[in-house]
Amino acid sequence: MFYYFFYEILRSEFSPLNVFRYITFRAIYATVTSLLISLVVGPIVIRRLKHLRFGQRIREDGPKNHLAKAGTPTMGGVLILASVLISTLLWTRFDQPMVPALLFTLLWFGGLGFLDDYRKISQNQSLGLRGWHKIALQIMGALILAIYMVYRGPSPSDGTSQTAILFPFFKNLRPDLGWAFIPYAVVVIVGSSNAVNLTDGLDGLAIGCVAVVSGTFALLAYLTSNQNIAAYLGIVHLPEAGQVSVFCASIVGASLGFLWYNAHPAEVFMGDTGALALGGMLGVASLFIKQEVLLPVVGGIFVAEALSVILQVWSFRTRGKRIFKMAPVHHHFEQMGWHESKIVARFMIIQVILMIVALSTLKLR
Repeated sequence: MFYYFFYEILRSEFSPLNVFRYITFRAIYATVTSLLISLVVGPIVIRRLKHLRFGQRIREDGPKNHLAKAGTPTMGGVLILASVLISTLLWTRFDQPMVPALLFTLLWFGGLGFLDDYRKISQNQSLGLRGWHKIALQIMGALILAIYMVYRGPSPSDGTSQTAILFPFFKNLRPDLGWAFIPYAVVVIVGSSNAVNLTDGLDGLAIGCVAVVSGTFALLAYLTSNQNIAAYLGIVHLPEAGQVSVFCASIVGASLGFLWYNAHPAEVFMGDTGALALGGMLGVASLFIKQEVLLPVVGGIFVAEALSVILQVWSFRTRGKRIFKMAPVHHHFEQMGWHESKIVARFMIIQVILMIVALSTLKLR
């Protein structure tokens, strides 16, 4: 909105408004906008959730020290999603094909998470939608997005297909999946969505990691959108990726604003409303800028959390034994006696290291 009003319409009258055409300027202020919305509106949302008695239901088979968190307002993801939505509408260009897809991801996965959270609250239980119902709806949304990417997604300026996969360390290894890109993209989106959701179990853990990962993809998207930098680093050039940078920057601001209220002891939880949407948006953003192979690297915490659950279930069903004291893995460390704040701090240190590792691959091609 601001781009069209200040740059397209008014720049001829006031030349300093040319600054609105720069991705860096709009990304910075998208971050500031979503951050301020989260900080200012946060107390209002928390009071409203308390008034509606939208309190967290705690699993009885979970860590016993979490029982004290029962009743803490949940569904705080509406604050995150509203902040990202408003900031995106203000600072991105709507004529770019990536923006509608990212907003669709926000609304579809956010709406699914909202239904899941509301079912938990209305039925006064810790389980919401049936597992296969949730997965089916996630796959449906991801399938729509994958087909959109094939037909409407922008292709790199060097002629690389939109359905190709790019690998770190290998400059010219770009296999084209063709129609197989659709199931591949579905796996990336659904996997990312659920991985973030599984990480959301300790105060500040998931949202802190999301802030770092989204910031990384904001930078990667900007580098991809800049022709000179992309050529120097040996990565594909996608001019439209600049809007992904602005979008991811808005996630950074919204995440930091939410972290203000979600840090230990949390005043509000994001719930599936926020977790499913944030994970889905990160997956879609990575696919659009052709950096989805780096997603498991920079999002290594999310991968570890998801794998710990998969391995725990597999081991118990096949061997009758548990690998971890409790899954996801952050609960394992709780059972070992680590304080919640220590686990979050150490996981965040690992998350920053993973970000550095992911960015270092840009020069190793």
